[in-house]
Amino acid sequence: MMLAGRRRTSLWCEILLFLLLGGASAQKLTATVGSEVTLRCSYDARYHGRLWACWSKGLLPSRGCGNLVMQTDGTSVIDRLSERYLLLGNLGWGDLSLTIRQLQETDSGTYGCRVEIPGWFNDEKTYVTLTVVPTRPNPLKVSTREVNERTVTVAWSAVFDGGRPIIRYSLEIKDEQLSWDTAKRTEVSNPRSSLNQLTVMDLHPAKTYHVRMFAANSVGRSGASNVLTVTTSEAAPEGPPLDLQLEGLTPNSIRVTWRPPQPELRNGLLLTYSISYREYDPTVKNFRGWRHLRVSATREASSVVLRNLNPSTKYGVMVQALTNAGIGPAATAPLCSTLDEVVQSSPVPTTNSTTAPVTRRADGPTQSTTAPTTSTDEPYATSWEESSTTAQQPTGVPPDPPVLELKEAKGSTISLVWTSAFEGDSPITGYYLESKTTNASWDNTKTAVDFSANQTEATLIEMNPATYDIRMFAENSAGTSNASNVLTITTGEADMESEAFGTTVSTDTQAAASAGMSQNNLLAGVMVPVVLGVLAVATLAAWKLKRE
Repeated sequence: MMLAGRRRTSLWCEILLFLLLGGASAQKLTATVGSEVTLRCSYDARYHGRLWACWSKGLLPSRGCGNLVMQTDGTSVIDRLSERYLLLGNLGWGDLSLTIRQLQETDSGTYGCRVEIPGWFNDEKTYVTLTVVPTRPNPLKVSTREVNERTVTVAWSAVFDGGRPIIRYSLEIKDEQLSWDTAKRTEVSNPRSSLNQLTVMDLHPAKTYHVRMFAANSVGRSGASNVLTVTTSEAAPEGPPLDLQLEGLTPNSIRVTWRPPQPELRNGLLLTYSISYREYDPTVKNFRGWRHLRVSATREASSVVLRNLNPSTKYGVMVQALTNAGIGPAATAPLCSTLDEVVQSSPVPTTNSTTAPVTRRADGPTQSTTAPTTSTDEPYATSWEESSTTAQQPTGVPPDPPVLELKEAKGSTISLVWTSAFEGDSPITGYYLESKTTNASWDNTKTAVDFSANQTEATLIEMNPATYDIRMFAENSAGTSNASNVLTITTGEADMESEAFGTTVSTDTQAAASAGMSQNNLLAGVMVPVVLGVLAVATLAAWKLKRE
């Protein structure tokens, strides 16, 4: 019943409009902002000839056009309100259809077309009611601004907003091998049109990602942008080689075998391995100088034989993997000794006047050690030999540190602004920002992002929810400023643990740890026999006294 009542009401409204318009025909059209629409109107030019006609916005007065939009003398356009209004039909055939381009919401309304036909009350009138509605934004066009080991900066150009301001940008990033359902999604609210770039952080080196973006206004979300395929730069390996084993082969050689680091810690294509080894001198309880060897990383399991070694001598060995970006942490193993040298004694005469050599070899079997098996050998490595070079100091005065401020932290998105201070002796050429997890060291675990000299704000996306420390430096031709103030910012859920940006452990630190373990084992190996000897002497003395 209610539906039938509404239909009758709509019908009566249309009849009333028809009567008010003086019997003129009426049309209704709906179009979206930014599109193009054509309002139909025509007369029989072959019968009447070319006639004067006009378009008006609103109801037509008794004569002429009130709110004039377009008028023609039947041959050409003689007046129009805007270049967006066009008569594209054939005027010679009486086609007066009005085309409106780049529609705006303000174009909504009723339009009237009048054709002046000679005679009383002969004018032909046509009305079109146009409704222009906003729509979703057009898809973004994104590009790659900068790609580093662990960060990617994405930029985009402005697009048609659909007639409503853009209120949100969404970024999705995923592993190239996975579906978009697994993508990491981040939204940036209250975007500024002048800052059309985002920096995604916490990525993995030497890995390929797919990136796309969306824009949204109050009507809805745009279609997906073009998809970027980005591969982060290589980095030095984060993990050491695995299963390092040392085996004494002869009095002058030791075999070294290992496997590559874990795939997720290689950070790129492994090119070579660096094998460093040195002799342990028990007389001074220290090591002699390092010797180095490099082998190609062409197989899943690698092996090399160290030659020209001294007999009955302990050696320490380190193995490190290398990519184009640098060298990774070292794998170590307990000390390994070469075999005892074969000694030939004096010939001993026999009954048949022939001689046979008497030989002596090492008492134990061939020595083999596997990391991280505990050993009671003398301590292994102390530290790498360091080479010092004197760097030429830059001349001039570097800039003062910038002042870094937090604009907004929402979800995994961080918006920062900064202001420069004294520029020094020359203009500032750029800035770079460092970030790390709060429980990490600036020396080992950090991510750096570069910015141009004229940039004063940035939006970062932290892929892993955690608490971060962020600081910034300014640069000019004379050098780099001191660090700015440090911002401590928590992204995402507070109870989620952060994955480290990537820690590179110094080989010196690992060697020192290994040395400490070996020293404790050595002390135990010396003290236990001494105590047992003292107990044995005391027991023997007591037995003799008892006999006396």
